[in-house]
Amino acid sequence: MDVTRFRGSTVALVTPFDERGEVDEARLRKLVDWQIEEGTHVILAMGTTGESATLSHEEHHRVMQIIVEQVNRRVPVLCGAGSNATSEAVDLTRHATDIGADGILSVAPYYNKPTQEGLFQHFKAIAENTDLPVFVYNVPGRTGSNITAETTLRLAEVPNIAGIKEASGDLSQIMEILRCRPPDFLVLSGDDAFAFPVMALGGDGIISVVANETPGLLSQMVEAALSGKWDEARRLHFQLLPLMDANFIESNPIPVKAAMAMMGLLEENYRLPLVPMREENRQKLKNVLQELKLI
Repeated sequence: MDVTRFRGSTVALVTPFDERGEVDEARLRKLVDWQIEEGTHVILAMGTTGESATLSHEEHHRVMQIIVEQVNRRVPVLCGAGSNATSEAVDLTRHATDIGADGILSVAPYYNKPTQEGLFQHFKAIAENTDLPVFVYNVPGRTGSNITAETTLRLAEVPNIAGIKEASGDLSQIMEILRCRPPDFLVLSGDDAFAFPVMALGGDGIISVVANETPGLLSQMVEAALSGKWDEARRLHFQLLPLMDANFIESNPIPVKAAMAMMGLLEENYRLPLVPMREENRQKLKNVLQELKLI
């Protein structure tokens, strides 16, 4: 299993909605094409930034299928197929496998806070039900539990588990994984602001929010870092850092969709419980976009 094609800049693609709150399929296809034209290396369908939590199962399936179809093998496609119920995660994984996804991103079970053994058995069961590479997603701030370095390294020995999206914010934990991982196990930053330091420590790239707004700049930064061009990568990192921070001034993906609406890339529509940005934060975001000459 060649996992190297998942190195680089992966966009956690937003899901555009129309004024009725329905998935805007035409706009979604245009965003996919734009991402590829701008140099994004991998596209993630139905991550947190894609508002997967408020889509029905039918919509979840449809969005994954649209993205796989529109990409048409031009770049790899990861499909978000996680759940807090292992059986449901397995069903989503099987669907993604059937429609031609290239890999699976599976978030740690949320709310029920399993033990480390429970986390191991959960991901093992998922990996046993697909031939695709599975990437574990550790994001304690949303799930309520942390996948420890010890558990991650244990999972790295399971066939089909190809890597981890690490969004714990714990550099000590990330370094321990990087120090001890097998050579074919990828470590991808799950935080935009951590992408540069994680790659400097030997990481393999980023699954990104900011790539929705600046796919070209981010892919250039990642390519420079992976090529050892550290001065160039550092320059681009600091250029993008204010926008990386602004994207989390309110809950993701509220700011990134607001920014993309200002850029003319989509209509600014959300599903409850997400609501539009407060005006004072909108102005801060607008200022950052103007500084980057994105609007």
